[in-house]
Amino acid sequence: MRFLILGLLAGLLTETFAGAEPPFKVYQFDRDQIPRIDGDAADWTMVPESYAIGSNELKDTLRGTENDPKTLDVSVKVGWVKGLNRLYFLYEAYDDYWDFGMPGMHNDILEVMVDGDASGGPITAAVDPKVKFRSWEGHLMQGVQAQNYHIFTPSVEKNWAMVWGCQPWALEFPWSNAAQHFNFKHGEPGRYTLEFWITPFDHAPMEGPKKARVSQLTEGREIGLSWVVLDYDDEKAGKNGYRSFNNLSDQTIVHSDADQLRRFTLMPQEDEALRAQWSFSIPDPASRRVVFKDESTGEVEHWLWDFGDGTTSTNQHPVHVYAEGGLRYVVSLRVGNASASNRFSRVWEVCLP
Repeated sequence: MRFLILGLLAGLLTETFAGAEPPFKVYQFDRDQIPRIDGDAADWTMVPESYAIGSNELKDTLRGTENDPKTLDVSVKVGWVKGLNRLYFLYEAYDDYWDFGMPGMHNDILEVMVDGDASGGPITAAVDPKVKFRSWEGHLMQGVQAQNYHIFTPSVEKNWAMVWGCQPWALEFPWSNAAQHFNFKHGEPGRYTLEFWITPFDHAPMEGPKKARVSQLTEGREIGLSWVVLDYDDEKAGKNGYRSFNNLSDQTIVHSDADQLRRFTLMPQEDEALRAQWSFSIPDPASRRVVFKDESTGEVEHWLWDFGDGTTSTNQHPVHVYAEGGLRYVVSLRVGNASASNRFSRVWEVCLP
């Protein structure tokens, strides 16, 4: 039922995205299963293959070439963690010619575009006829409301990515992190693994993170997200010498226009375990009125609150007024269903004058 409700809510969203395809899925990691960014894909084995997006989903929208998995084969999984406004990625690829011998943009690239609030609009100045693309004005608008990451695969003797915009600070911790693993040399074939996470921003100006507004990622929400795999195979071919432009969107302009991004849904946890969890707020301490909010996971059928003053409640989200005299309370919530129960307490966190 919970998944059905989330699906209906997602269907009511009115954001504009390229095409009418159903959304892809972003896997929700539990807080004790957050992937370690070390270039090892072992942390992702729990993610079902239904979340993997492979080469069969990509098409060369620039040259129309057919993808051959013997020359390039890629897979991407995307995850998130409730309470952390980060998108986690696992990128695994085989290429018959890894091109990374030059210091500039000529490099095999995973180009990721993200629009955290699904507001659409320009990612770069290329889609705004009023702004000259190669200008300071154009530079200042790029990546502000949706971001474009040119990720070098592999990155050797250069930063792991380039933000196509005025916010290079977005590549630094705590706004992103990346680690890769490979054992091939430039020009050789081989398999490549990249783990990284990025922070999507609703507003990311040149002034830096103090002026930025982070996208708030919540369960059931749809975001705009896409990527392009640029397969360079010949360092003599020049800066635009890539063999193919493998696009998850059906529009080449996706790298500049957030309206052309694909839809991704931030999913609830798969087979979520029953776990009690709750929060509280005290709008007016003098009134000694505390508002409790159930945030438990799993299939909850009943609730039992113990307010720590000898009183209880079976409401899911109770409001309780404490009598005069007490200062600190141990409050607990026990949730259960026909086959299991779980309790969570907060010790002396509820404190009143």
